[in-house]
Order: sequence, then structure tokens, then C-alpha cells
Amino acid sequence: MARTAPRPLVPAYKSGALQDFHRLPPGDVTGSLGTAHPSDRNRLADALRASLERVAAPPEVLANVERLRHPASRVVITGQQAGLLLGPAFTISKAVNTVLLAAQLDREDAPVIPLFWVASQDHDANEAAGTFLLDFSEIEHRVSVPLPAGVPVGRVSLQPAWVERVALALRAFAGPREHREWVTGLVLDAAAGAATHADWFTRLLNNLLGPWGLVPFNPLDEPLAELFVGSLSRELDNPLGSSHAIEDAALELEALGFSAQLRRPDGATNLFLEGRDGQRRLLRFDGRVFHADRPYSRAELEAIIRLEPSRLTPAAGLRPVFQDAILPNAISVLGPGELAYHMELGGVYALHEVKQPLLWPRLTVTWLEAPARRALKHYELTPQEFMSDPAGSLENAALRVSGAGEAFRTGLVDLELAFESLAHRLDGLDPTLQGALARSRARVMGHVSRLERKVAAAVVRDETNLERADERLRRFLVPGGVPQERHYSFLTYLLKYGRYPLDRLKTIEPSGDQFLEL
Repeated sequence: MARTAPRPLVPAYKSGALQDFHRLPPGDVTGSLGTAHPSDRNRLADALRASLERVAAPPEVLANVERLRHPASRVVITGQQAGLLLGPAFTISKAVNTVLLAAQLDREDAPVIPLFWVASQDHDANEAAGTFLLDFSEIEHRVSVPLPAGVPVGRVSLQPAWVERVALALRAFAGPREHREWVTGLVLDAAAGAATHADWFTRLLNNLLGPWGLVPFNPLDEPLAELFVGSLSRELDNPLGSSHAIEDAALELEALGFSAQLRRPDGATNLFLEGRDGQRRLLRFDGRVFHADRPYSRAELEAIIRLEPSRLTPAAGLRPVFQDAILPNAISVLGPGELAYHMELGGVYALHEVKQPLLWPRLTVTWLEAPARRALKHYELTPQEFMSDPAGSLENAALRVSGAGEAFRTGLVDLELAFESLAHRLDGLDPTLQGALARSRARVMGHVSRLERKVAAAVVRDETNLERADERLRRFLVPGGVPQERHYSFLTYLLKYGRYPLDRLKTIEPSGDQFLEL
């Protein structure tokens, strides 16, 4: 028996169909800003200033940190793993979304500050170690550095050889020299004062969006890590409670036909412990003793929390709750996967007595460069059509180009008329044959439809220009079978077009699907 595909969760959230799984209705900005938050804003601002001075945050960022001290201040927050060259382009989309949304809500008597959570605790080296660039010769460059596996990226010392490797790749990029030199300069300047891989990310983010006032938050920095001591101790009071809450929500979502993003196996807590060997390991609890690289008592973990709080860090199912326990967060800007797992966190927020903020599906940005625009225009395709179904949309274009589509439409009309005429005649002869006729009609139409698809595929193969257009559009819009923003670094567009893409982002709305021409 074929399995039913999971229901798409993001549209269900936007429609209000999942209201039982989150606190505020979609888009309820008034409700989010009206929710009181008892944050110690002065302590938070002091810790942020100490952290940001270490990474040479620009004046606009430090000014926003001071505005955070206002008793009515709130934040709009997003975050992402500290990937090489800022990781996939959607990192910048999320950051810009946060800045624009905060700017719309900001008031002098109730400041709203954009904040970016640098996921320095993350230890997925494969995702953070590399990215892709597409130059003007349409050559794709893979840029990577050998990050050690299992180590939080905020602990990995930045190696001069890595910086030189990246600089060489940027200098080899086929694009205007002035843009290439500008971007290379930004990257080298960010590396010059960076102690770790995460610092490099943070300083580059400052170089691009610091003038917009975006405040980076690195939870591994000791001044900030100390803010989580209370939440860590509280989690140890009931170390499996949050896991059980997530599992309960996962089962409820699956019963409604959705796919659960998070699952927690028996004995797994929502905490990771960083061992003396630098490896970050999931903390497990057997009812009496905790286990990571070795057994730990509750007293040992409490000592770690007190003396080295940055060694004990939250998993994905706990991090948003820890974040919202210390930050006066009004809105979280989330990607589709993040939004999905937030549907499972209502019980975890309740355990920590923290109010869940408004969940805001992030905007998407697709850059339309001239070669892609020309191909789309020639074959009368929209970028949405191609990206949603690359093969099918090109096959339809093939039918139009070859004229076969019109022939099939004419033939189908003739067949429909013939079947209608036959059905009318059967009414007078033997009405019981109508069922057999309907089945024959379905079979014939199915055969014709399959033949049409085969003809389209053959046209695609034989039509050289169409095949080239297919390759080009895939390269620009869905490289590797994923949306452009999930594959290429945003620096691709700065290397080609200078500051224009960054300035263009200032003019868009902080939601929806944006298609921007270059």
C-alpha cells in the first residue's frame, strides 16, 4: 500500500490550521508586542557590549545595544549556523528580513532591535565548512575549509591557511575586478581580527549588515553564556521533560498527517555537553545518572554550569526556549524547517514558563540574472513555474516550441467530441454500456497524455537550444536540485554586481517570495 505524502506544514501554519501548536495567530504583531517580557535588559546589554567589542562591532550595532536597555524594548530575532562566507544566501535573506521587520515596528518609546543568533554551538562541520559561488563564466566554485568534525564552530581556531585558501578562490572568480577586490577585502578584514571560525562569520556579518544595526549574538561568548545558567539548572530539574513534550507534539502532528521535524529517543535529553576533548555530545539520562563521554552526576553538571556554562548547550528543541527566556523577543523569523520544529515546542515553553513569540515565516529571495531572464522570456516561463517543476515546465515549453502541443490539444478536442457523440448514441441503444464507455475513454485519454509527455521529452532531447536553456536555468535557479538561495553564497552576487544587491534588499517587503532582477 502506497504511503500518503505528509501534509505541507508551512501553508497550514499560515492558514491558522495549527493554532493548537503555537501561542499567537500568524501575523499577530500587536499580540506579540503587547506580551510583557521580564528580561534583565541592563544585564543583557552589558553582556552583549562585552561580546561585541571583541569582534569590533560598528557604532550602529553598539547604539542598538544601548537602546535595548529601554524597559519597553523588544527584539526581532533570526539566526543561522556560522557557515563559510556566511553560508547559503538565505542567511542574508533571514538577516535582512529581521532588520526590515524591526524597522517597521521600531518606536523611540518602544525600541525594536534586530538580533542575529550566531549558531556557534553547532558542531555540524559539513554544513559550516563550505559554500558555492557562480561566476560570470557560469563556472561553479566550491569553496571549503577543513573544519574538525564534532567540535562547535565557535571553538574552532581560525587558521591563516584557511583564510588564504578562501582569498585565492575569490581572486580566481570571473567578475569585475573592482567588485572582486571589494569583497575579498571584506573577507580578509573580517578574518584579521577573528579568533575562531564563528568570529570570522560574525565580523563578516558586521561588515555587511552592521551599518543597518543588526546585533549579532554569539551564545558561546562567556559574558552571554552566563545568562543561561538559570535555564540550564531548570532543565536539569526535569531532564527528560522537554524531550517527552516534544515527542507528544510530534505524535499529535503525525496523527494530523504532518511530518514531525524533531524526535527524541528514549533517554535523550535536549542538552549537549562539550567534553575536555572538545567534542560536543548529546547528554543522556538513565533516571539516576547522566551520560556523555562518561557518566556525570547532577552535582558535576551543576558545577560545570556554575564555572563553565558555555560547555552545556541546548539542542534544537530547547535553544529557542533558552533564547526567549533571556531576550525580550517579540518575533522569531524562521525558515520552513525551523517553523516546522517550533510546532513541537509549545510544551517546552510551558515547562520553562516562557511565552512563545510570534513565528514569522521568512521571506525568500531569488536573484534573476540576465542569462536566466532571457531563457525564461524566450520560453514564456515564470521563475516560479520553472523552480516548482523544472522538467515539466520545460516539457510544456518544448511542446509550444515544436508545435506538438497545439496538435495534441486539437486531437484531444476531437477525441472528446467523438466520445460525447458515442455516449449520446448509446443512450438510445443500451444505457448500461455507458460505464464501459467511460472506462474506455479514461484509458484512451491516459494513453494520449502519456504519449504527449514522451513527445515532449523527445523534443527536449532533440531541441539543442531548449536543452541548453534547461541546463542554464537549473544552474541559475535550482542548482543541485535545490533553490538558488540554499546553494550559492550571497557573496556570489556581490562579486558580480558590487553593492547593488545589498542596496536592493533595503527596498523589499519583509515577507513573501521576492524575485529580484540583476
